[in-house]
Amino acid sequence: MNKLTRKWRNSHDDRFSLPTLDDSRPIDTQEQEEMIRSFEKTHAQQSRLWRSVFAAMLFCFAVFLLYSIFQQASSPWELRYHAYFMEEVDSWMVISADWLAVLACSFAIIGLLHNSKYHRQWIWYSCLAGIIPAIFWLYYMLRLPKFRWDVIWLPFGPLGSSTIGVIRRNKKASSLYVFLQSLLKGNFGHCSGV
Repeated sequence: MNKLTRKWRNSHDDRFSLPTLDDSRPIDTQEQEEMIRSFEKTHAQQSRLWRSVFAAMLFCFAVFLLYSIFQQASSPWELRYHAYFMEEVDSWMVISADWLAVLACSFAIIGLLHNSKYHRQWIWYSCLAGIIPAIFWLYYMLRLPKFRWDVIWLPFGPLGSSTIGVIRRNKKASSLYVFLQSLLKGNFGHCSGV
């Protein structure tokens, strides 16, 4: 370990050294604008990437729900998480609840990937569509003789998908970005010590 430390200290490679220049001069307006544009571009790219990742996860969940619908229609009550409700619910009600969950996931995917002024509406449609199966499954879960924690995803899966959409789409800019925008617009005047 000491040999590695000595080797690192003796290396003159700039990749491993910290900057030594004390740059305390303020940047001018042009440099600020360029920096803000680069922050905006980076933020847009990262936002697009993470919205795509969450949309892909929601798509996988929707495909799983479609499989669940197919299984319930072809051989009812064969899936364990549906079999818990065999005595309480008709098969068509389970299929309908799963279709509403697929609809909620689809609305959330559209809201995440749609780049228009209506993307928030799609997310809220997803919330409304996700509330119905959440209430349905919670009602019947509470009626079971023993509460089953292994099926807690039934009510909260679709509702969580719309919540992810709301959180990802309404994320505010970082405080550094807001500070730089305010500084550029001159709202802070002469900041001392900033």
